[in-house]
Amino acid sequence: MPIGPREISVPFRPIPLDVPEGMKPNEFFNSPENLADLSNNNGLLVNDEDLLLYRKALGHSNEFDCSIIYNTSQKILNPLGRPVRRTQVPDNVKNVWNRMNQIIISFMLEQYPDPETHLVLAGEASLDSTWPITSPGVPSIRMLHNHFIVFNKQQLKEAKITDTNNPNLTDGGQHSLFAAYMQEVYVEFLSSLDLKILKPMSGESSSLALTGYPQGLTRWEIQGGIDSLKGVEFWHEYDQILKGFLDFYRTFSHKCLVAIQGCQKMLILPKKLKKLYCLTMGFYLPPKKCVTNA
Repeated sequence: MPIGPREISVPFRPIPLDVPEGMKPNEFFNSPENLADLSNNNGLLVNDEDLLLYRKALGHSNEFDCSIIYNTSQKILNPLGRPVRRTQVPDNVKNVWNRMNQIIISFMLEQYPDPETHLVLAGEASLDSTWPITSPGVPSIRMLHNHFIVFNKQQLKEAKITDTNNPNLTDGGQHSLFAAYMQEVYVEFLSSLDLKILKPMSGESSSLALTGYPQGLTRWEIQGGIDSLKGVEFWHEYDQILKGFLDFYRTFSHKCLVAIQGCQKMLILPKKLKKLYCLTMGFYLPPKKCVTNA
């Protein structure tokens, strides 16, 4: 069976959806009007931390598809000032969000226990604050949100392989840059973290057989399975890895543009990692090669 990205058709789910007259669908989904619709028609839960759990009318899968969005629209009116990553979320909100994630993922695994028949996904949609606010796929409401999705594997098997030149498949080059230049220095970074629960994976078991995802990026195994999500230690390690990614790509981009001096001011991890990022030639040379190749 061929491996690669696949195209599936997801029919519109017949649940309430009120698009104001005169507003185009793409304008609606990237507007505060959509947020009001999520709250009033399709919101399943909202709490004091402004975390809104809602179901999708037009989403990724009709098997199971919902999201949690950190709805700061009433408190932070400027979209560019809203949190777009976990590192920008207050601790009290993040703690409640962690618990909500654990409950929903546990429910998904209870309802869909067989990995041979269903693919269970949960992910965080961090927005890059440097993206133009008008770019396709960047909602003007600009708020951090999570996805919880279940796919029927038979549907994926029957789906056609997509055109590799499809512009919607682009990741901005991060996958290819990482795979080609940054694997060794990132492994060195991982060795500097004191991780007990999250363990790097490799080999065939670390990617999806149907699509090949995640195509070269680091994969993780959760020691202890779903029960580990109930403890604060898992979420601490999760945040450490996220901070590492942010430092990694921030430093990489910085070194593509300017000299090596001054990069330590940007970083958020301990000094031993700052030394790795800012002083090792293994991290300094690949960005220069990327610039040369471009």
